Amino acid sequence: MLHEELLGLAPDGSPRHSTALLAEIERAAEAAGGWSAVERLAVGRGPGSFVGIRIGIATARGLAASTGLPLSGVCTLDALGRALAETLTSGALLPPGEGERTTGATDAALAVLDARRGEVFAALFSADGGRLWEPLVAAPEALAERLAELPIPPLAGGSGAVRFRQELASRGALVPGDSDPVHRVAARHVCALAADAVEAGLEPIYLRPPDAQRWRERHDSKRRG
Repeated sequence: MLHEELLGLAPDGSPRHSTALLAEIERAAEAAGGWSAVERLAVGRGPGSFVGIRIGIATARGLAASTGLPLSGVCTLDALGRALAETLTSGALLPPGEGERTTGATDAALAVLDARRGEVFAALFSADGGRLWEPLVAAPEALAERLAELPIPPLAGGSGAVRFRQELASRGALVPGDSDPVHRVAARHVCALAADAVEAGLEPIYLRPPDAQRWRERHDSKRRG
């Protein structure tokens, strides 16, 4: 990995996609040796923040048009699932609070992102990275109930696994400590999936309506009532 940067929130707590994204992309291109050394662009399609997904895809489309580079979209859960699958195939799992790693505890990986509104985005993967469950949105309690149907509890990672550790662990899921890198969506996994992509699909993955639509529907419902 030549360059990776995690953009934090602005002082007011808002995302910095619209103000810092292009500058970080330029730094990444410079680290690769300049735009002439870049062979492909990759962008996350979600699920995630509605605004963030739209800004990311629009920016990627603009760069692809101006540079002539091919562009691939990647499901964020797939990127997280790839990291978890690598942990499974390495045979090393680190449950929270334990100093020694245990091996062979599970053969499935659950990617879980905090979707806000008390919900999570999730997908289940095999040890080779293949999807066992398609991306879904659910309350953490509902996801935990679904885990009870699995023959062996999975390794769970991601921001949602950290936030809802108790709910997932109650059904046996192995959730590494909060600081474990398996909880972070890494640029190298996004790039690897983009390089392997047969199709360069860019359709956003929202999984649920944006807040603006929900507010409008709620407002319209109150007016009719």
